Amino acid sequence: MPKIELYQDALFTYMGRKMPHEELEVLLEAAKGEIDEPADAEGVMKIELNDTNRPDLWSTAGLGRALRIYLGGEIPRYDFFSRGSTGAGAAVASQPGTSAASTAAKDRATGDRRVIVDADLEEYRPYIAAFAVSGRPLDDPSLKDLIQSQEKLCSNFGQHRKSIAMGVYRTSLMTFPVHYRAADPRTTKFVPLGMDRELNLHEIIASHPKGQEFGPIVADFPKMPFLVDDRGEVLSFPPIINSARVGAVEEGDEELFVELTGTDLESLLLACSIVACDLADAGHTIHPVAVEYPYDTQLGRRIVTPRYFQEPVTVQLPTVRRLLGEEISADEAAIALRAMGVQSEPRTEKEEIVAFPPEYRNDFLHQVDVAEDIIIGRGMKSFAPEMPSDFTVGRLTEIEQYCRQVIGVMVGMGFLEMIFPYLGSGRDFIEKLQPRPGSASASVVKLANPMSENYEYVRNSSLPFLLNAESVSAHAAYPHHVFEVGKVARFDPDDNHGVRTVDALTFLSADAEASFTQVAGHVSVLFYYLSREYTLVESQDERFIPGRAAAILLDGRPVGTFGELHPQVLENFGIAVPATACEVDLNRVCG
Repeated sequence: MPKIELYQDALFTYMGRKMPHEELEVLLEAAKGEIDEPADAEGVMKIELNDTNRPDLWSTAGLGRALRIYLGGEIPRYDFFSRGSTGAGAAVASQPGTSAASTAAKDRATGDRRVIVDADLEEYRPYIAAFAVSGRPLDDPSLKDLIQSQEKLCSNFGQHRKSIAMGVYRTSLMTFPVHYRAADPRTTKFVPLGMDRELNLHEIIASHPKGQEFGPIVADFPKMPFLVDDRGEVLSFPPIINSARVGAVEEGDEELFVELTGTDLESLLLACSIVACDLADAGHTIHPVAVEYPYDTQLGRRIVTPRYFQEPVTVQLPTVRRLLGEEISADEAAIALRAMGVQSEPRTEKEEIVAFPPEYRNDFLHQVDVAEDIIIGRGMKSFAPEMPSDFTVGRLTEIEQYCRQVIGVMVGMGFLEMIFPYLGSGRDFIEKLQPRPGSASASVVKLANPMSENYEYVRNSSLPFLLNAESVSAHAAYPHHVFEVGKVARFDPDDNHGVRTVDALTFLSADAEASFTQVAGHVSVLFYYLSREYTLVESQDERFIPGRAAAILLDGRPVGTFGELHPQVLENFGIAVPATACEVDLNRVCG
């Protein structure tokens, strides 16, 4: 869970009031936070936040804003946001306080504050968002909070800079427009922050501490992301390091340029909005910047940032009442949402309420998310305790007992049990397995709003994880026998939700002697100890070598597949020895 370090006095300033430690600890429940370490002699305290869907809370300004509003403070209005005329922009046209005319004027008023994007970046690191800052010098707490926000957003939310990286620069030393280029790493040189000599981009990756840490993100690119101003003054080599001149921001700097580059446009825009709102709350003036793309994005080729892109969420009051377990009117729901900083429009006659997410939030994926804000905004203590009406005795389900029996059989055959996460990447679940379009292995449940591309899909098989484990185990003595018993999600048109959760056994063997005969023997032993009679038919599963794969049938119904893995699949995962694998639907075997 994210943990932030802040000055207690600065937090109280953003909150608009001071309070004792005990009172603050209770109030932090509204932000799903708790005091990890109380303020020390210098007034520095640590707060742990338990909600990873709210990166806007990972700063002093963001946390202070949330607590101030919860205590009844005004919801801030940020008039520097652009709001488009199509897509998400059209959806916010009715949001309180928005004006199409003022938005259009801001879009035109960016002037030379532009970022021009190179066409070659589309296939490497395609997106950038930016804004300029003026009006107030940075003091020590503000600078430390800005650096902390940068690190938390880029590490926790931006997947260790892979999907989001942020840079801050001195505007007085640069000339607009800024150019976001794809540079030749061999011939492009500059003096990086923390050094006093010029290095090319390959040398920075090899010798600079930040290059060694973050270099693998771009090391394989034939051209690398590079930021310069209109006179060729180097800003940075994103996502690695700033330049030693323009990128060395210090206490007292007044005019700044903030940019964020990455691979996911929505996440990038959200991070940009969070930083801009934090700086605005600190008393700085935010100036929008126009980003001009030579290729299409989901928001067009010209995006003025910070950009409001969130969609309103319509919530049915009967649904909210069912989740709360109590009656609540549209007006009461609106008051609770307001305490969470969310403006809304009650529609009493339709028994619904429309919630407009704030500029710095994008975590309303479902009606349940809005209901959660209503619960917190109303206050947990406002709900009367209720004893459960049903009492049950806990016990293992039949399928859980069956899975434990299967685990015992696999361990008895010499297999090592492994446990993997339920989420993974399309690269592992789809691309590396080279499935035919429309085949079962190509049908993977995709999340609507993943935190990163590495956790974008719900697994429909454990096989990619076993293959990844094998790919890093070449140093261990062969043979390798590994397995997992766990849940997977598979599309099923006969299920009410369209997706069926399956308890599945997946096992893999890797060895020079691995063969169809070997894996067939393992399947035979498994079903013998499970007391199940089965038959085999040839399988056309594209993950296996044609003619060396079989489908397992129980009473004529398929329950699994096994065979010799295709050489191309093994090569995709970096495995140099033959391997066999098997998958079994334990729910169907148990039934």
